[in-house]
Amino acid sequence: MRFLFFATGLLLVFILSYLVSNDKKNIRYRAILSMLAVQIILTFILLNTKAGILIISFISKMFNKLIELGIDGVNFVFGGLENKGSSTFFLNVLLPIIFISILIGILNYLKILPLIIKYVGMALSKLNGMGKLENYIALSSAVLGQSEVFLTTKKQIGLVSKKRLYTLCTSAMSAVSIAIVGSYMTMLEPKYVVIAIMLNILSALIVANIVNPYEVTDEEDLLIVEEDHKMSFFQMIGESVMDGLKVAVIVAAMLIGFIALINLIDYLFTIIFHISFQTILGYIFAPIAFLMGIPWDEAVKAGSIMATKLVTNEFVAMLNFKDIAGTLSEKTVGIVSVFLVSFANFSSIGIITGSVKALDTKQGDVVAKFGMKLLYGSTLASMLSATIMGLFL
Repeated sequence: MRFLFFATGLLLVFILSYLVSNDKKNIRYRAILSMLAVQIILTFILLNTKAGILIISFISKMFNKLIELGIDGVNFVFGGLENKGSSTFFLNVLLPIIFISILIGILNYLKILPLIIKYVGMALSKLNGMGKLENYIALSSAVLGQSEVFLTTKKQIGLVSKKRLYTLCTSAMSAVSIAIVGSYMTMLEPKYVVIAIMLNILSALIVANIVNPYEVTDEEDLLIVEEDHKMSFFQMIGESVMDGLKVAVIVAAMLIGFIALINLIDYLFTIIFHISFQTILGYIFAPIAFLMGIPWDEAVKAGSIMATKLVTNEFVAMLNFKDIAGTLSEKTVGIVSVFLVSFANFSSIGIITGSVKALDTKQGDVVAKFGMKLLYGSTLASMLSATIMGLFL
């Protein structure tokens, strides 16, 4: 049965992508099948082999330890504000992002992350036949996040075509930032977070290959240009601290606003229509959830969480999902968890548009014009990753 729903999920993603494709005749099916095969093999290895289980266990323990160390710093500053035995989301989940941001800054400063991204990106380029810049952004977005990644390519952004810009932005919106992965792992099972990050890299490129196919010549395939100015080590530490704090505060502010807004809308719908807004969203998304492999009797609950993520953000959806995950089957938990691990939501359109516009006004206007199509593509990428996860549950 799982193979049937795997097929229906893939077919759903393909049809929805194909309907909006801007060049249906030039879709490169061989590249798509190659990337899909790699996703299936990778997921199998991570879930069903000793080596894969060890990798996931190591990554999970590493982030748990990082969160613990981050909380030590938080407790030193805010320990007196927290009641013993209680858990404060902002203090225990968001503020440790600052510490992880510092570690990412150090790895970038020592050229460790750029080196890994460069050579893995080159290998991916051989696999899918896409440009080095596309593969660089796909990988870098999974580490740096959807807005920060464009800072590393600001000399190239103004030179790429509209088609290439769409693919770059789809990858950015389909990714997450490593700095907040530890926070995700406090709300979702770590193995699903790790697998989702890896799957989303290729899922975004697969969907982009259908929605937005094109060829890149060697002359067009721009290389990454490193900045001449290099900060000192402690200057980098200071900037990393501020970057981490900004992320924590922004996420906290968005949670306050979006959760309150959803509660208000739910309250009004309950008074007027005697049904909550999230339940309505659940019924709308239930058929999609079902075709992705979620049992029908759980499709409305799952669809509601998926829709919540789309209209608000992944943190709001994860918090809601955490409350009901215990009532759902393992298959549903796995599929929904993987779907939630991305930046594909309405607010991200503004974030990515603003990030690109800050570097190149003209290209920022281009991104704004295909903003809804960008959200559409990145959501399909999340659906593809979740469907693949369902094959192994």
